[in-house]
Amino acid sequence: MQIIIFLLNLIFILVIYKKYFHFKWIFLGILPNLFLFFSNCYSLLFVSFYGLFLYLFFLFKNKKYLLGCSFFLVYCFLMVFILSAFVKQEMKGSILDDDYPKVDAILVLGAKVYPDRPSPILKDRLDKAVEIYKLGVALKIIVSGDHGTKSYDEVNVMKEYLINSGVKSEDIFMDHAGFSTYDSVVRAQKIFGVKSMVIVTQKYHLYRALYIAREFNIDSFGVSSDIHHYEGALGRELREVLARDKDVLKCFFKPKPKYLGEIVPVSGNGDLTNDK
Repeated sequence: MQIIIFLLNLIFILVIYKKYFHFKWIFLGILPNLFLFFSNCYSLLFVSFYGLFLYLFFLFKNKKYLLGCSFFLVYCFLMVFILSAFVKQEMKGSILDDDYPKVDAILVLGAKVYPDRPSPILKDRLDKAVEIYKLGVALKIIVSGDHGTKSYDEVNVMKEYLINSGVKSEDIFMDHAGFSTYDSVVRAQKIFGVKSMVIVTQKYHLYRALYIAREFNIDSFGVSSDIHHYEGALGRELREVLARDKDVLKCFFKPKPKYLGEIVPVSGNGDLTNDK
Protein backbone atom coordinates (compact mmCIF):
# COMPACT_ATOMS: atom_id res chain seq x y z
CA MET A 1 0.00 0.00 0.00
CA GLN A 2 2.86 2.39 0.77
CA ILE A 3 4.24 1.81 -2.72
CA ILE A 4 0.88 2.67 -4.30
CA ILE A 5 0.65 5.97 -2.40
CA PHE A 6 4.25 6.80 -3.28
CA LEU A 7 3.58 6.13 -6.98
CA LEU A 8 0.43 8.30 -6.89
CA ASN A 9 2.44 11.16 -5.46
CA LEU A 10 5.29 10.62 -7.90
CA ILE A 11 2.98 10.52 -10.93
CA PHE A 12 1.36 13.75 -9.85
CA ILE A 13 4.73 15.43 -9.40
CA LEU A 14 5.92 14.33 -12.83
CA VAL A 15 2.71 15.16 -14.69
CA ILE A 16 1.31 18.24 -12.95
CA TYR A 17 4.57 19.90 -11.94
CA LYS A 18 6.12 19.48 -15.37
CA LYS A 19 4.96 22.88 -16.57
CA TYR A 20 5.91 24.59 -13.31
CA PHE A 21 9.07 22.66 -12.47
CA HIS A 22 10.74 23.98 -9.38
CA PHE A 23 12.83 22.27 -6.71
CA LYS A 24 10.57 23.43 -3.86
CA TRP A 25 7.55 21.65 -5.38
CA ILE A 26 9.52 18.46 -5.95
CA PHE A 27 10.84 18.60 -2.37
CA LEU A 28 7.43 19.27 -0.83
CA GLY A 29 5.86 16.52 -2.92
CA ILE A 30 8.44 13.89 -1.98
CA LEU A 31 8.91 14.85 1.69
CA PRO A 32 5.70 13.36 3.13
CA ASN A 33 6.43 9.98 1.57
CA LEU A 34 9.16 9.47 4.18
CA PHE A 35 6.37 8.87 6.71
CA LEU A 36 5.25 5.81 4.74
CA PHE A 37 8.16 3.92 6.25
CA PHE A 38 6.37 3.98 9.63
CA SER A 39 4.02 1.40 8.07
CA ASN A 40 0.73 2.06 9.83
CA CYS A 41 -2.65 3.45 8.86
CA TYR A 42 -2.04 6.83 10.43
CA SER A 43 1.17 7.48 8.52
CA LEU A 44 -0.72 6.42 5.40
CA LEU A 45 -3.51 8.89 6.17
CA PHE A 46 -1.05 11.66 6.97
CA VAL A 47 0.82 11.27 3.71
CA SER A 48 -2.41 11.02 1.73
CA PHE A 49 -4.03 14.14 3.19
CA TYR A 50 -0.78 16.09 3.15
CA GLY A 51 -0.31 15.22 -0.50
CA LEU A 52 -3.94 15.97 -1.30
CA PHE A 53 -3.77 19.40 0.35
CA LEU A 54 -0.50 20.24 -1.38
CA TYR A 55 -1.73 19.18 -4.81
CA LEU A 56 -5.04 21.04 -4.49
CA PHE A 57 -3.26 24.16 -3.29
CA PHE A 58 -0.95 23.98 -6.28
CA LEU A 59 -3.75 23.42 -8.80
CA PHE A 60 -6.06 26.14 -7.49
CA LYS A 61 -3.18 28.57 -7.18
CA ASN A 62 -2.62 28.08 -10.90
CA LYS A 63 -6.39 28.35 -11.59
CA LYS A 64 -6.76 24.74 -12.68
CA TYR A 65 -10.13 24.39 -10.96
CA LEU A 66 -11.59 21.58 -13.05
CA LEU A 67 -8.40 19.55 -12.81
CA GLY A 68 -8.26 20.22 -9.07
CA CYS A 69 -11.83 19.03 -8.47
CA SER A 70 -11.33 15.97 -10.66
CA PHE A 71 -8.12 15.09 -8.89
CA PHE A 72 -9.78 15.48 -5.48
CA LEU A 73 -12.58 13.06 -6.39
CA VAL A 74 -10.23 10.47 -7.91
CA TYR A 75 -7.80 10.69 -5.00
CA CYS A 76 -10.55 10.26 -2.38
CA PHE A 77 -12.07 7.33 -4.30
CA LEU A 78 -8.71 5.57 -4.46
CA MET A 79 -7.96 6.23 -0.79
CA VAL A 80 -11.19 4.57 0.32
CA PHE A 81 -10.03 1.29 -1.19
CA ILE A 82 -6.33 1.70 -0.40
CA LEU A 83 -6.96 2.23 3.32
CA SER A 84 -9.30 -0.76 3.47
CA ALA A 85 -6.74 -2.93 1.69
CA PHE A 86 -4.06 -1.74 4.11
CA VAL A 87 -6.13 -2.94 7.10
CA LYS A 88 -6.57 -6.34 5.44
CA GLN A 89 -2.88 -6.60 4.72
CA GLU A 90 -1.96 -5.66 8.30
CA MET A 91 -4.31 -8.12 10.00
CA LYS A 92 -4.34 -11.18 7.74
CA GLY A 93 -1.54 -12.77 9.78
CA SER A 94 -3.75 -12.70 12.89
CA ILE A 95 -6.35 -15.04 11.39
CA LEU A 96 -5.59 -18.63 12.39
CA ASP A 97 -6.80 -22.01 11.13
CA ASP A 98 -5.34 -24.16 13.92
CA ASP A 99 -2.84 -24.16 16.82
CA TYR A 100 -4.94 -21.67 18.74
CA PRO A 101 -3.30 -20.16 21.86
CA LYS A 102 -5.29 -20.07 25.10
CA VAL A 103 -7.04 -16.76 25.77
CA ASP A 104 -9.34 -15.14 28.32
CA ALA A 105 -12.48 -15.37 26.20
CA ILE A 106 -14.09 -16.04 22.86
CA LEU A 107 -15.88 -12.98 21.43
CA VAL A 108 -18.76 -13.76 19.06
CA LEU A 109 -19.92 -10.71 17.12
CA GLY A 110 -23.65 -10.41 16.63
CA ALA A 111 -25.73 -10.42 13.47
CA LYS A 112 -29.39 -10.65 12.53
CA VAL A 113 -31.63 -12.94 14.55
CA TYR A 114 -35.20 -14.16 14.21
CA PRO A 115 -37.48 -14.35 17.26
CA ASP A 116 -36.48 -17.95 18.00
CA ARG A 117 -33.24 -18.59 16.14
CA PRO A 118 -30.07 -16.99 14.76
CA SER A 119 -29.71 -16.15 11.08
CA PRO A 120 -27.52 -18.53 9.02
CA ILE A 121 -24.53 -16.18 9.16
CA LEU A 122 -24.79 -15.89 12.95
CA LYS A 123 -25.43 -19.61 13.41
CA ASP A 124 -22.09 -20.33 11.74
CA ARG A 125 -20.34 -17.91 14.10
CA LEU A 126 -21.89 -19.64 17.10
CA ASP A 127 -21.07 -23.13 15.82
CA LYS A 128 -17.43 -22.14 15.35
CA ALA A 129 -17.36 -20.63 18.85
CA VAL A 130 -18.70 -23.89 20.32
CA GLU A 131 -16.00 -25.81 18.45
CA ILE A 132 -13.25 -23.59 19.86
CA TYR A 133 -14.77 -23.63 23.36
CA LYS A 134 -14.79 -27.43 23.40
CA LEU A 135 -11.12 -27.43 22.35
CA GLY A 136 -10.37 -25.55 25.57
CA VAL A 137 -9.05 -22.42 23.86
CA ALA A 138 -11.06 -20.30 26.33
CA LEU A 139 -13.30 -21.07 29.29
CA LYS A 140 -15.69 -18.19 28.62
CA ILE A 141 -17.69 -16.89 25.66
CA ILE A 142 -18.88 -13.30 25.20
CA VAL A 143 -21.83 -12.89 22.86
CA SER A 144 -22.06 -9.26 21.79
CA GLY A 145 -24.92 -7.79 19.83
CA ASP A 146 -27.86 -5.43 19.57
CA HIS A 147 -30.38 -5.51 22.41
CA GLY A 148 -31.43 -1.91 22.16
CA THR A 149 -35.17 -2.63 22.32
CA LYS A 150 -37.40 -5.26 23.95
CA SER A 151 -38.61 -6.39 20.54
CA TYR A 152 -35.15 -7.13 19.13
CA ASP A 153 -32.67 -9.19 21.14
CA GLU A 154 -29.62 -10.75 19.53
CA VAL A 155 -27.76 -11.75 22.68
CA ASN A 156 -30.40 -13.90 24.39
CA VAL A 157 -31.00 -15.79 21.14
CA MET A 158 -27.23 -16.34 20.91
CA LYS A 159 -26.94 -17.51 24.52
CA GLU A 160 -29.87 -19.91 24.19
CA TYR A 161 -28.33 -21.42 21.06
CA LEU A 162 -24.98 -21.91 22.82
CA ILE A 163 -26.62 -23.57 25.83
CA ASN A 164 -28.47 -25.96 23.51
CA SER A 165 -25.10 -26.72 21.89
CA GLY A 166 -23.57 -27.84 25.19
CA VAL A 167 -22.01 -24.65 26.60
CA LYS A 168 -22.59 -24.01 30.32
CA SER A 169 -24.82 -21.02 31.03
CA GLU A 170 -22.37 -19.57 33.56
CA ASP A 171 -19.64 -19.58 30.88
CA ILE A 172 -21.64 -17.29 28.58
CA PHE A 173 -21.50 -13.52 29.08
CA MET A 174 -24.01 -11.34 27.25
CA ASP A 175 -22.99 -7.89 26.03
CA HIS A 176 -26.36 -6.22 25.48
CA ALA A 177 -24.83 -3.03 24.04
CA GLY A 178 -22.71 -4.39 21.20
CA PHE A 179 -24.29 -1.99 18.71
CA SER A 180 -21.23 -1.93 16.45
CA THR A 181 -18.03 -3.87 15.93
CA TYR A 182 -16.12 -1.03 17.57
CA ASP A 183 -18.38 -1.08 20.65
CA SER A 184 -18.23 -4.87 20.93
CA VAL A 185 -14.44 -5.03 20.89
CA VAL A 186 -13.89 -2.05 23.19
CA ARG A 187 -16.53 -3.21 25.68
CA ALA A 188 -14.89 -6.63 25.85
CA GLN A 189 -11.93 -4.82 27.39
CA LYS A 190 -13.67 -2.06 29.36
CA ILE A 191 -16.63 -4.03 30.77
CA PHE A 192 -15.44 -7.63 30.87
CA GLY A 193 -11.76 -6.99 31.55
CA VAL A 194 -10.53 -9.07 28.64
CA LYS A 195 -6.80 -8.89 27.98
CA SER A 196 -6.67 -11.62 25.34
CA MET A 197 -9.38 -13.10 23.15
CA VAL A 198 -10.27 -14.91 19.98
CA ILE A 199 -12.77 -13.11 17.75
CA VAL A 200 -15.20 -15.26 15.78
CA THR A 201 -16.96 -13.91 12.72
CA GLN A 202 -16.78 -14.20 8.92
CA LYS A 203 -13.41 -13.46 7.38
CA TYR A 204 -14.43 -10.22 5.64
CA HIS A 205 -15.41 -8.88 9.08
CA LEU A 206 -12.41 -10.20 11.01
CA TYR A 207 -9.86 -7.75 9.59
CA ARG A 208 -11.68 -4.76 11.03
CA ALA A 209 -12.42 -6.36 14.40
CA LEU A 210 -8.80 -7.45 14.80
CA TYR A 211 -7.55 -4.00 13.85
CA ILE A 212 -9.72 -2.40 16.55
CA ALA A 213 -8.47 -4.94 19.12
CA ARG A 214 -4.86 -4.19 18.20
CA GLU A 215 -5.37 -0.44 18.53
CA PHE A 216 -6.71 -0.99 22.07
CA ASN A 217 -3.79 -3.29 22.97
CA ILE A 218 -5.94 -6.42 23.29
CA ASP A 219 -3.95 -9.55 22.48
CA SER A 220 -6.22 -11.20 19.95
CA PHE A 221 -6.48 -13.49 16.97
CA GLY A 222 -9.35 -14.32 14.68
CA VAL A 223 -11.08 -17.49 13.57
CA SER A 224 -13.16 -17.39 10.42
CA SER A 225 -16.67 -18.83 10.51
CA ASP A 226 -17.12 -19.00 6.73
CA ILE A 227 -18.77 -22.41 6.83
CA HIS A 228 -21.31 -21.71 4.09
CA HIS A 229 -21.88 -19.30 1.21
CA TYR A 230 -24.17 -16.43 2.19
CA GLU A 231 -26.62 -14.39 0.16
CA GLY A 232 -25.59 -10.80 -0.39
CA ALA A 233 -21.87 -11.51 0.15
CA LEU A 234 -20.77 -8.95 -2.45
CA GLY A 235 -22.85 -6.19 -0.85
CA ARG A 236 -21.40 -6.95 2.57
CA GLU A 237 -17.86 -6.87 1.17
CA LEU A 238 -18.45 -3.44 -0.37
CA ARG A 239 -20.03 -2.04 2.80
CA GLU A 240 -17.11 -3.42 4.79
CA VAL A 241 -14.68 -1.30 2.77
CA LEU A 242 -16.32 1.87 4.11
CA ALA A 243 -16.72 0.35 7.58
CA ARG A 244 -12.97 -0.35 7.78
CA ASP A 245 -12.17 3.24 6.87
CA LYS A 246 -14.67 4.54 9.44
CA ASP A 247 -13.20 2.40 12.23
CA VAL A 248 -9.63 3.37 11.38
CA LEU A 249 -10.66 6.96 12.09
CA LYS A 250 -12.55 5.95 15.23
CA CYS A 251 -9.48 4.11 16.51
CA PHE A 252 -7.44 7.26 16.00
CA PHE A 253 -9.79 9.42 18.08
CA LYS A 254 -10.86 6.54 20.39
CA PRO A 255 -14.36 7.71 21.37
CA LYS A 256 -16.14 5.87 24.17
CA PRO A 257 -18.66 3.18 23.19
CA LYS A 258 -22.29 4.28 23.13
CA TYR A 259 -22.76 2.69 26.56
CA LEU A 260 -20.35 1.50 29.20
CA GLY A 261 -21.61 0.44 32.64
CA GLU A 262 -20.61 -1.75 35.56
CA ILE A 263 -17.60 -4.02 35.21
CA VAL A 264 -18.40 -7.73 35.00
CA PRO A 265 -15.09 -9.66 35.01
CA VAL A 266 -15.03 -12.46 32.47
CA SER A 267 -13.38 -14.65 35.09
CA GLY A 268 -16.66 -14.69 37.04
CA ASN A 269 -20.16 -16.01 36.37
CA GLY A 270 -21.77 -15.17 33.03
CA ASP A 271 -25.26 -15.49 34.49
CA LEU A 272 -24.72 -12.08 36.09
CA THR A 273 -25.38 -10.64 32.63
CA ASN A 274 -28.78 -12.37 32.34
CA ASP A 275 -31.80 -10.10 32.07
CA LYS A 276 -34.46 -12.79 32.02
